[in-house]
Amino acid sequence: MKRLCLVLFAACAAPVYEAKPPAWVADTSTFGSGSGSSAVAATATLADRYRPVAQKILAATRGDRGAYDKLAQLTDTIGHRLAGEPSLDKAIAWAAETMKNDGLDSHTEKVMVPHWQRGAEDADIVGPITRPMHIIGLGGTVATPKGGITAPIVVVHDFKELEAKGDAVKGAIVVYNAAMPKWTEEHGSGYGEAVAYRFGGASAAAKHGAVAVLVRSVTAHSLRTPHTGAMGYADDAPKIPAAAVTVEDAELLDRLAQRGSTTVHLRVDDQVLPDVESANVIGELRGREKPDEIVVIGGHIDSWDVGQGAHDDGAGCVTMMQALALIKKLGLAPRRTIRVVLFTNEENGLRGGKGYAQQHASEMSKTVLAVESDSGGFSPVGFDTGAKDPEAAKHLRAHVTDIATLLRAIGVRKVGDGHGGSDIGPMEPLGVPQVGLDVDNRTYFDIHHTEADTLDKVDPAQLADDVAAVAVLAYIAADAPERLDQ
Repeated sequence: MKRLCLVLFAACAAPVYEAKPPAWVADTSTFGSGSGSSAVAATATLADRYRPVAQKILAATRGDRGAYDKLAQLTDTIGHRLAGEPSLDKAIAWAAETMKNDGLDSHTEKVMVPHWQRGAEDADIVGPITRPMHIIGLGGTVATPKGGITAPIVVVHDFKELEAKGDAVKGAIVVYNAAMPKWTEEHGSGYGEAVAYRFGGASAAAKHGAVAVLVRSVTAHSLRTPHTGAMGYADDAPKIPAAAVTVEDAELLDRLAQRGSTTVHLRVDDQVLPDVESANVIGELRGREKPDEIVVIGGHIDSWDVGQGAHDDGAGCVTMMQALALIKKLGLAPRRTIRVVLFTNEENGLRGGKGYAQQHASEMSKTVLAVESDSGGFSPVGFDTGAKDPEAAKHLRAHVTDIATLLRAIGVRKVGDGHGGSDIGPMEPLGVPQVGLDVDNRTYFDIHHTEADTLDKVDPAQLADDVAAVAVLAYIAADAPERLDQ
């Protein structure tokens, strides 16, 4: 769930659509291969036609711990997986071998990724009081000079206030105390609003002469846990160090600054190293009639270098892996190929998503759907849909709305226009329709990009429901006589 400015998403609640899709043209083939289904009338909707196979999938996932067991292996034996680090290489090898053991065709595809490495990081208030703070360097930050930086702080609450401060920022450490709004049913999270300060705050402050920035962690709830994440540098501004502070420390700095001059010492020994080789992981089940037409289902295999990357995005990866393994285990043979893609380097570069779209450019016209899960392994509540062509988007939304009625037993209630996913995003301009799995992620940003993103936060039953939702959608998209965007 998110990360770079080019692919930020706000986890907002999607509007509900009740529209019924148009009936398919007459087709007398048997739907739900391997499910025992018989041919149905031409006027039947997708939900009518695929109800038996959907019920079969739902029954198989109830109580199934396959995805959770995979996630336990990934998180407990490998752990966090930042691009460029050996742990990511281990995770890639594990995923390829696991899908092979599940009977899927699997391989890896080379992608060059950035290599940013975290070093020692600390910060202290040194005046008017003396107190240590909890910080974490933002991904991609440059280091402070050896020994760190000691400077007065200037607290701002938005970019407009930064501009108004003018010369007061020169030589100071800018503290962005921009609060992330709390989750609401109407608007979802305020991630998209708050993350702008994390990504672009350093360059904005550097243009006014700031020597470093401290950014309030992008979360609405905190227990003194700092949240890392990607940041970027503009070409027309000096590169200055950037770190996140906890909500509690941001508020303390704000109060102190209101009373008078406040000084902070900051040390960040992080470094940017040359690009290194990584890989996307591919696993697929070949289609029985149209193997050159593809449904892509994916998540990102990398994570930040804190916690275990359990919800972000280990849960998304194992959801897709288990969904395809389940389809094969049940003996279902869709018309088209279903391909799992575990993308590398979503967190601090999106190289995996961009690389896949480039390497498979010749397949884009026959990639009938791309599905992503990157909002955590919580209970599924619906799908977000989108397509480059407005008419295709309309058809896609209608058909996915119909399919979603098969998933009401596991809480799927809404389908709306929205963000499919950061990794599948590069395929959208090439004409590939997009679907994002929408989950009940009200607590996601409490642990997002922190030491607290660990396996114990994941509920096995909720994860199994995610598998069911993806498996039903992917199978129908791969087996239906026509594309869902037509």
